[in-house]
Amino acid sequence: MEAAIRDAPFGQLVRLLTKNKYFKYPEEKPDFQLPEPWLEMLNNTQDGQHASEKGTTSQDSNRSSEPLSRASTRRASAESPQARPETEEPTESTEARSEAEESTGSTEATPVAEEQLDIERTKSIPICPKKTKDGSILVDWYYTDDSENPHNWTNRKRALVVTIICLYTFVVYTTSAIYTSSTEGVMREFGVSTLVATLGLSLYVLGYGIGPLLFSPLSEIPVIGRNPVYIVTMFLFVILSIPTAFVGNFAGLLVLRFLQGFFGSPCLASGGASIGDLYSLTSLPFAMMAWVAAAYCGPALGPLLSGFSVPVEGWRWSLFESIWASAPVLVLMFLFLPETSTPTILLRRAARLRRIHNDKRFMSQSEIDQRHMRVRDVTINALIKPMEITIKDPAVLFVQVYTAIIYGIYYSFFEVFPLVYPVDYGMNLGQIGLVFLCILVSCLLGIAIYGGYIYFWVNPRIRRFGFPVQEDRLIPALPASFGPTIGLFLFAWTARASIHWIVPTIGITIYGGTVFIVMQAIFIYIPLSYPMYAASLFAANDFFRSALACGSILFAHPLFGNLGVDRGTSLLGGLSVIGIIGIWLLYFYGSKLRAMSKFAISEPAE
Repeated sequence: MEAAIRDAPFGQLVRLLTKNKYFKYPEEKPDFQLPEPWLEMLNNTQDGQHASEKGTTSQDSNRSSEPLSRASTRRASAESPQARPETEEPTESTEARSEAEESTGSTEATPVAEEQLDIERTKSIPICPKKTKDGSILVDWYYTDDSENPHNWTNRKRALVVTIICLYTFVVYTTSAIYTSSTEGVMREFGVSTLVATLGLSLYVLGYGIGPLLFSPLSEIPVIGRNPVYIVTMFLFVILSIPTAFVGNFAGLLVLRFLQGFFGSPCLASGGASIGDLYSLTSLPFAMMAWVAAAYCGPALGPLLSGFSVPVEGWRWSLFESIWASAPVLVLMFLFLPETSTPTILLRRAARLRRIHNDKRFMSQSEIDQRHMRVRDVTINALIKPMEITIKDPAVLFVQVYTAIIYGIYYSFFEVFPLVYPVDYGMNLGQIGLVFLCILVSCLLGIAIYGGYIYFWVNPRIRRFGFPVQEDRLIPALPASFGPTIGLFLFAWTARASIHWIVPTIGITIYGGTVFIVMQAIFIYIPLSYPMYAASLFAANDFFRSALACGSILFAHPLFGNLGVDRGTSLLGGLSVIGIIGIWLLYFYGSKLRAMSKFAISEPAE
């Protein structure tokens, strides 16, 4: 817990104010000593090549003192028992096989490689640092079970980080739809039409679509990291929520709602990248399910949270609720959310080593890569990367367009609820909010189905045969892609007074559960195929789907007004057929598309 607080904004602030007197890092403590290979290189007693050879060829009886090469380190750090608490699932051990497989192109680990890994993962082994041609010492982890490596954090610490990220994501998404219950009050107070009043929701959605294009690439710049972006923008989100609840004119309300979405946006894209920093490939799907569920249920549960209070307390009450929800999350982030980006952690370690040893040779890989680049070049490269990959990579372009269509249908579909349940079934605003609970039920069903598939089918096959190609992650989405069409058509032709309300609600549940599975498969496919650009791609994805969702909120009322609920929803169902065709084409031709891409990798990343 101390390490989590130390790396959180609160701990960093305490370190700054006390000049690093409290919350010290290991190398700052008096009893700390660098591993022997580091001392040898530091003192120039041996060159980097000799130290590396010693690390890979020495076969004495005390294996724990043997240094590793960088390639061997990546395997052992994922496999060491010290790096993995006893309570963690044994499936993490298979991640180490992928590197051995890359050299042969096979998905089966060789017996020789497996035997070597069995030896490496039984000890805490010093890591032999590399030395560059200009004499710089490349800063890496000290040992294979280095506690500063996010993959070596305890299950409790990683669960804490994931919980905070999920709460952060849930609050931002909930604040978008919590406004829907206030639409009628806004219309009465400011004298605007229904279409104009919905701008308070659509502009918020547009804001959190644009924000990640700036904030997510910034979080990938090692000198900045993820935490500063999170904490600064969330602080502004909470501050802006206060005048939003008290604003006295409609134009001000729209501007503040847009800024709320804009500054609340980083977690909507970088949250997935942060979770990817913590877990190996076999555990990542389970953690991602929690994050996707938080993002998925937020817009659906917003109307439930405000549906009963707004008719009694007034339309501003929903905006007060967003303050009460977001402020505690900000406090949790400030106290307990540590930095998770490996390049940022190693960059800061390098800076500490330079200061402690008064030696400028200590350099992180990111510093070496970017030391001849200007800040302007680094920033521009980070900002244009999402769109560059999207435009140049056909697989990514399809994923972005497909998720945009799904998300646009998702938001426009919710706009039909007030046209059905109060009119045909006599429900009030609060009861309509309860209908949204079927989205939570569908999400839980999706988690059960997808989680069971990963646990009982995918991971056992990985342990037996090694990692499959990335397109195999899309297998659950193949049958699930039919679900949105089925659910939409079921709702379209059963949402009438002569048919019990549970029937169209079942259609919503089918729609919601299958969309969750499809989105989960896509959100795993992207970081596996493009691990270096995960945050940027999530940012581009968020922009595409939020931009279409913003428009769909506005055209939903004219759509259903002109075509009716049945034909309007049927049109959405027809559009969802595009997803069926697309996801199957991506499954069969995705590998060929990735082969043409200079950004994708052909094998799973470690």
